[in-house]
Amino acid sequence: MKYMFLIYSDPDDPRSQGSDADMEGHAVLTRDAIARGAYVACDALAAPASATTVRVRDGDALITDGPFAETREQLGRFYVLDCRDLDEALAYAARIPPAARGAIEVRPIVQIPGWEERVGL
Repeated sequence: MKYMFLIYSDPDDPRSQGSDADMEGHAVLTRDAIARGAYVACDALAAPASATTVRVRDGDALITDGPFAETREQLGRFYVLDCRDLDEALAYAARIPPAARGAIEVRPIVQIPGWEERVGL
């Protein structure tokens, strides 16, 4: 089952900018996930200030600059890994370097039945 790992950290913490130790920790985890056949994707997101939020209300698109919610911790990176089960997913999450000072939200990815055929894949 695929899981998404949403990595939240304090954007004011200099370590959230990708310290050498964190980058090496991410590299080790990613190489391990690749070797085990679990790796699907991993990337960083641009700063929260670059976000644009879209809401549709009564048929009108309402566009707001900035992230969806104002919080101290911001979503900044993500992984998608194909894990045997939740226990394996949680073990990976505990190894993501920002878990030591931020939060890692782990969510199963739900496949939509018939989606690939609907979009022509």
